[in-house]
Amino acid sequence: MAHYANVSQVPMSLAIFLATDNYDKTDTPNGISVTTLLKPIRQIVLAQRVPQEDVNIDLATMMANRIGSAVHDAIERAWKYNFVKAAILCGYPQSMIDKVVINPTDEENIDNKIPVYLENRVSKEIMGYVVTGKYDIVIDNRVEDYKVTSVWEAMKNNNGDSYRLQGSIYRWLNPLKITQDEMAIQLIFKDWTASSASKDPNYPPRNFQERKFKLLSLEETNAYVVNKLTQINAYMKADESDIPLCTPDELWMSEPTYKYYKNPEKTLKSTKNFDTRQEAMIRLIDDGSVGIVKEIPGQAKACLYCPAFLACSQKDQLIEQGLLQLKNH
Repeated sequence: MAHYANVSQVPMSLAIFLATDNYDKTDTPNGISVTTLLKPIRQIVLAQRVPQEDVNIDLATMMANRIGSAVHDAIERAWKYNFVKAAILCGYPQSMIDKVVINPTDEENIDNKIPVYLENRVSKEIMGYVVTGKYDIVIDNRVEDYKVTSVWEAMKNNNGDSYRLQGSIYRWLNPLKITQDEMAIQLIFKDWTASSASKDPNYPPRNFQERKFKLLSLEETNAYVVNKLTQINAYMKADESDIPLCTPDELWMSEPTYKYYKNPEKTLKSTKNFDTRQEAMIRLIDDGSVGIVKEIPGQAKACLYCPAFLACSQKDQLIEQGLLQLKNH
């Protein structure tokens, strides 16, 4: 079992919340979750080689995870126990409210109804594995997922392919309940501000946003699952040095930034930061070429959350290259 570190730095009233994990993980032999299938092959394989008793997780880093879980739980409870009252308050027509059936059984007749399935876990055997996944919600045969995320991540749109794959595998697991070719991601922003929305036309206008994606076909999805499981089998007992390295996308590698200092003798705080060297150099020239520009390398952010961290030599290379700062890992 993994242990939590730096507990003394967290108030006890929050520590209990952060140390509580109510997610119903599968204990099925040879079980592999949908979210695991989306991870880099290096992470999947090497995570199995890290003894859980050696894993120390900074308790404070669990905040985002626990808030995300709390939001999912609250939405599920709202649908299960307050749908009719909330729907009336929202002004939905009674004719539509009467058609909604929440978590109908397979035996129920749902003709001319609107089925809503919540947080149901389904498993499927393939290649000696049991692939298991639990979608957030399926409304009228369309799968949706809730993501509590940052505005920056949403604006960079880094996870579009991952969202599409996740939804496609959920349909592959639930082809009778999920029949629509489109899925929706409901982004819930944890750092949205009205002032930023009023200044930046590209900034989300509200603290939530729906994004729609076309799902892969069942055949394409099956091919993806088979290919990923084949890779896992091929590398599970391979030498660490032979396992493919994580790509920049898989590392969540950020772009470098360029810090301009108008006074080269005062570098505690930059005068202005730029996304490209060209922009920084133009500002330098405009100011009479008396300052300096420093390049700050991008960072491999995914490594800080990787369960294979202790067994991976790629992270050592990234540290040496200045592309990974450990903080309090």
